[in-house]
Formats: sequence, structure tokens, C-alpha cells
Amino acid sequence: MANKLFTEFPPVSTEQWEEVIIKDLKGADYEKKLVWRTQEGFNVRPYYRAEDLKNLKYMGSEPGVFPFVRGTKKDNDWFIHQGICCCDNDFARANKEAKVLLSKGVESLGFYIDDTKVQTKEDYALLLNGISLSKVPVSFCGCCLKTAESLKNFLKYVDSLEIDKEAIRAIFDFNPLMVLTTKGYFCEDKAFGILADCVKAVEQYKNIRVIAVDAFTFNGAGASSVQELAFALAEGSEYLSRLTELGVSVKEVAKRMTFSFAVGSNYFMEIAKFRAARLLWANIVESYGTESNCAKKMNIVATTSEWNQTVYDAYVNMLRATTEAMSAAIAGVNYLEVVPYDFAFRVPTDFSNRIARNVQNILKEESHFNKVVDPAAGSYYIENLTNSLANAAWDLFKKIEDGGGYVVKFKEGFIQSEIKAVSDKKDKNIATRRETLLGTNQYPNFLEKADECITKEIVSRDIPTMMGATIECKSSCQHPDAAEPLKPYRGAEAFEALRLATDRSGKEPKAFMLTFGNLAMCRARAQFSSNFFAVAGIKVVDNNRFATIEEGVEAAIEAKADIVVACSSDDEYAEAVPQIAELLGNKAVLVVAGDPECREALTAKGITNFINVKCNVLETLKDYQQLLGIKEL
Repeated sequence: MANKLFTEFPPVSTEQWEEVIIKDLKGADYEKKLVWRTQEGFNVRPYYRAEDLKNLKYMGSEPGVFPFVRGTKKDNDWFIHQGICCCDNDFARANKEAKVLLSKGVESLGFYIDDTKVQTKEDYALLLNGISLSKVPVSFCGCCLKTAESLKNFLKYVDSLEIDKEAIRAIFDFNPLMVLTTKGYFCEDKAFGILADCVKAVEQYKNIRVIAVDAFTFNGAGASSVQELAFALAEGSEYLSRLTELGVSVKEVAKRMTFSFAVGSNYFMEIAKFRAARLLWANIVESYGTESNCAKKMNIVATTSEWNQTVYDAYVNMLRATTEAMSAAIAGVNYLEVVPYDFAFRVPTDFSNRIARNVQNILKEESHFNKVVDPAAGSYYIENLTNSLANAAWDLFKKIEDGGGYVVKFKEGFIQSEIKAVSDKKDKNIATRRETLLGTNQYPNFLEKADECITKEIVSRDIPTMMGATIECKSSCQHPDAAEPLKPYRGAEAFEALRLATDRSGKEPKAFMLTFGNLAMCRARAQFSSNFFAVAGIKVVDNNRFATIEEGVEAAIEAKADIVVACSSDDEYAEAVPQIAELLGNKAVLVVAGDPECREALTAKGITNFINVKCNVLETLKDYQQLLGIKEL
């Protein structure tokens, strides 16, 4: 049947496709119109065909088989993870909360601990009372090498349970390189020695991991997917190199690592990112000389991105987290945590935590994402995207390795400058709406006002809001050569600060849409202008269409508008806008929607305010806030 079906369709060569495309473009530039130049630094073609898979070396590999591009396991199940704060050392309260979460679909628990205190065997007994460690993976976040004794006390507690040591799944996120990344320094002379001792301590425990590789912070600082991969791999390689020099085997070091990644909103790119990460890491570990396939498997803890979260129209964060979780699940991660939609501006509520958990429960129980291994395999687009990401990340990784490794290149400022170049571009794209954050720089909720819990600090880059809180280096080490640390932020912060300034100003400025003339043009420009000013929290008064200019100006003055936006076609502006300006006088700021050919003539008549799709929305709105007497936060 299949053969008969396909004989009905004669084969079409790529050359034939290209001929038709070029013809349809009617002289337009193929590269500019159809080829996407990604922030990752490589091009994505408008379509791919089976022939584009021929040179991909990993094609045909199976799940759970080197180089693990299709996953490290034979199934696609993952652990639904959720964190619990116990920094107050109230272990009884944390234990009670953990048990409730386990009854509501959570499968893996993360405890955020006080890194200034050594947890005792008794502390662990209280924290983990009634929790079966042979069934429930646990992780301890915020671990500090100075309190590495906590690990030994955990092992004492585990031994007292008299259960199979291989059944225990636990993660301690000892990560001195994260201290370097987020603080600019770390105790290099001691850190790797202590970490080596931690690895040796868990030698008899097959599934306890004590080395955390942090890619989450790179994402939070605005890095590209290529940079996340390259810098995470460089961190992992640094640990392999340093610890093997201290006598620990490559196999033991690699088996004790966990990679922590954020999941961004670029759906297909994120699927490809995790596939490429496993592929590259497997090859790196193999290059260190180990034959152990177990050591070559990357263990991934994925968390939905905080960089994408917004404090205005925060319910949209639920949708962002859902698509991000889908990417991670399809890509075959080991652990997944969905950040609650309100995490950026308050302590998550029971409701927001429940929604976050249920995103994953739906993916498993209703959508059955855990039933199919690597469903992206064979996709012409995703396979090529995986390959492009892997090649670009490998090139950047080699540049770091050739330059002396992660520590050297971070201290030199190379990693910071690479990320800043990308984050600056992202910021500009958001400011100009080349990149959209729904509810923030485009399609805002016109009626929303910031809750009291949203403060200047929350929308300021000076105070990070990362879930992976930075780890203090509490020691007597001196750091005269401290490097510039990475500063995590959210992409929406600049626009949020803009809108919050309006909300906290005590004023209610109005933007009045003076619509006239051509119906299609005046409505289109009114909608554009309404979105434009609502982004800054300015109240919008929209109108269908006024019969005359005089009627529109009269209505604007009656509405006590602070800004009046002329909305019509370019052809009508040359005559109509000067009339509006004369009738309006100094009663409001006159703005013209569009970039008409008569702009120069209008400017000569004193009409200088124009908004259009080419504007830097952020900077333009700041200018209008100044005209309205609204001060920056």
C-alpha cells in the first residue's frame, strides 16, 4: 500500500524546488527573505529534505546508545521535580511540605539548605522522615564546599537505613565554578581538593552525584543556546581535568556530575539544545580516555527559564512554562522543574505551585510524552538544528579549551564579554519589538495595575531573582584578582520599570486615538498606537472613526487627554495634521501614527512626534514619560 501511494507522486529535486521559490520571490533576495540568521550565529534554511541528513554522523543511533543524542535511557520518563526552602533549618516543616508534594504528583524533591550550617545525621533523619530514598530522588541545593561534611552525615543517615546503596538517588550541587561565575572569585587552591574528597566519599553509592555544572546562570544572564552549551561543557571539562590531576578517575568524575540547564522559549531550538548537549558531552568524556558508557551519559536537570518571566500579565508565564516544559520532555531530560508563574515577584502560592506541577502531570498522564523516546528523531529540521548547534558550540568550546579552560577564560573576561554581546542584542530586539514578550512590550493588559508586591527592586537588574541563588564563598581566601561576575536578569525588566514608573507616579495619563479618514488605515494605526502607549501603563482612549477632525479634537479635549494620536492614512496627514495641531494648541501632546512622506514638511511646522514600527519603543516611551512629568524609578 505504501509503495503504491508514493508512486503516485513523482520525485521533485531540490533544484526544482529552488527554481519555483526563486520565481515566486520575484527578484527579492533569497537570503534576506527566507534564511533565518539565529542569535546562535548560524543560518537556518527555509526547509530541509532527506538529503540534508546524509552527512550527520549520529543518524541511525538508538536511544541509550553512544553518542546519546537520542537520550541516555531506553524510555522517555523523567522525574517531576519541585524545590522546598529549608534555609531556616526548620526541617520538620520542610518534611511535612515534602510529603504533601509527593502526594500531589511530585516525584523528586529539591531542598534549598542553609550553606552556612553543617547538616547533621539527625537533621537528615528529621528532613527525610517517612520519605523512601529508594523511590524518591532528593537533591540539596545551595551546597558550599566549606560544609562538605554535610555529605558525610547524609551518607551516615543512608547507611543507618540499611537499604540498597545503589537504589539511592541524590544530588549535592557542590559547584565552586558557579561561585566564580556569580561572584567573580573562588578558593581555587582548596576547592578542587575538597571536591575530589566528595567524589571519593560516594564511591560506593552508584547514583549519588556531588558535582553540579551550572548552565542555568548563563541563560539567566542572557546567553544564547550555543553559549549555554559551550560554557557548560567547558565547566564540565574543567572538573574532569582538575580532579583527574588529583588522582580521581575520569569515570568517577563524570559519573558524579549533574548538568543544570534552563529551558528557553525557542521551542525547537531548546529540543535541539539538549540533544546536542548529550552528543557533545559524550564525545568529551570519551576523549579523556574512559570506555565506560555510563560515564559518558549526561545527567540533566532542566528548569523552565526565569529570563522569560514577566511580572505584568503574569498568567502568560503559565503558557511560556508549558511550551518550555514540552521542549525539555521531548528532548529527554532526566529531571524537570517548572517555575511557578509568580516566582519573579513573590513567594509562589499554593495555586501557582499546583499549576506548575500539573503542567508536567498533564504532559505525562494526558499527553503521554513519557511514552515515546525522542519523537524529534528523523525530523529534517530538528536533526539539522541539532547538528548546527553542536558544531557552533563545539567551536566556542574549543576556543575556551585552547585558551586555558573555563577558569582562565572567565578571569580574562572572555565569557562575560561573549554573553554581553548577545544579551545586549536581545535587549535591543526587545526594545524595538523585533523580539516579543507578550503582555510586556507588545499586547499588554490595558487595565492592569502593578500589585503592591511589585517593587522597584523586582524590576531592577541590580538585584537578581534567580532560583539558583549564588553561593557565597565563606572562607578566609583573599581575592585580589576577582573577575566581573555574571549578573542574571529578566528580559522584561526594562519595560516593567517603565510601566511601574507610570503606576507609581500618582498620575493617570491618557492617550487619545484621533481616528479619521480611511477606515482601514485609521483602525490599524489606532490599534498599533494603543498597544504602543499601553506598554508604558498610559490609559488608552480608542475610537472607531470621527466624521470630522473638529469632532475628534473636541472629544480629545473633553476627555482631558495628555496625548492625542492622529490615526489615518499617509495621504491625509499633510493637510489634516496641521489642522489638528492648530485646534489642539498646547492642550495635549500631538503624535502622528506612522512615518509619512510628508514628515519633513510636518516637522517644519513644529510637529515632531511620530511613532511607527521602526521606533525604539522603550526609549520613545521614556521620552513621552518625561513630557508627561513621570520620573524614572
